[in-house]
Amino acid sequence: MKKILLLGSLLLASSVFAEGYMKKANVISKDLLKTLGSNMKRELKSNGPEAALKFCSANAYKLTQEIDKQYGKNISVKRISLKPRNPANKATTDEAVILKAMEDMHKVGAKPKNVMQVQGDVVKVYKPLFIAKKACLICHGDVAKTKPALAKAIKNVYPHDKAMGYKMGDLRGAIVVTMPKKK
Repeated sequence: MKKILLLGSLLLASSVFAEGYMKKANVISKDLLKTLGSNMKRELKSNGPEAALKFCSANAYKLTQEIDKQYGKNISVKRISLKPRNPANKATTDEAVILKAMEDMHKVGAKPKNVMQVQGDVVKVYKPLFIAKKACLICHGDVAKTKPALAKAIKNVYPHDKAMGYKMGDLRGAIVVTMPKKK
């Protein structure tokens, strides 16, 4: 009986431990998506897809760094993908394992949830990113067929682009929030 109670306490402690990190990562991820999304939406609406591409290539990294600074020097946020547009967003080997598992789940009809990984004094939370808005497909859909001039512009800015051909609901990658583990 004591073993069962102890195990239950460990599971509860584990979920309470994870909950705080998950909440913080969700807030940070939402801030990043809101910042990037509102800027892209404004640029798309005002100046069109090619201008939005130029804006994104020049500013997405800077906007992400601003979110980093907003949450302090010990917290970082980044976007990763198995099929990156920007080489800076390519998943590391460890990150690719998690993205591949998310992708495999998605392929069989399960919607991946956030994943938390603890490595020593660091906690990483991976929030899956899905193609959830039609506007995403302007630059990430079947661009070669729908907007050949834009596809050419993308290849000029990102010669090694792998981020086209998505459909609504596809897993695009993840946002990774890295935080120090509380002692």
